Amino acid sequence: MAVEILNETDDDVDVESLQRLCAFLYESLHLHPEAELSLICVDDAAMEQLHLEWMDLPDATDVMSFPMDELRPGTVAQPTQGLLGDIVICPSVAAQQAKRMGHSTDDEILLLATHGMLHLLGFDHDEPDDKEQMFALQNELLTAFLGRPAPSPTET
Repeated sequence: MAVEILNETDDDVDVESLQRLCAFLYESLHLHPEAELSLICVDDAAMEQLHLEWMDLPDATDVMSFPMDELRPGTVAQPTQGLLGDIVICPSVAAQQAKRMGHSTDDEILLLATHGMLHLLGFDHDEPDDKEQMFALQNELLTAFLGRPAPSPTET
């Protein structure tokens, strides 16, 4: 699997769980093992800079996705190949959201990674129908990965 996971923060990030989640998502979404993905954890200042530069919005956010080849989920017969792109997560924002929602920071980071992966595959939540589809798939995937109900996402 062509996944690179970097923790560029002082936060304790369970990189092994993220690696297992990515393997699960690759299999579940029928992504070719050579489809390239970078998942990077950054601090507030770096995330705030990305958020301002790419979205023209102030403050750090929880997760941002940067798709490369505009890929979609594949099929068993024809797995998706190419450059998925980058997922950037801010663990300190994830910790705040996890506390507010009543679950662990590790669960929040897994939720954000799943959310980011779906964005890389063309899913979005700008329209109510799209949001319902994306969040249902996100919940289904994370519930299957965790073997228990997925944590509730933070509404923003």
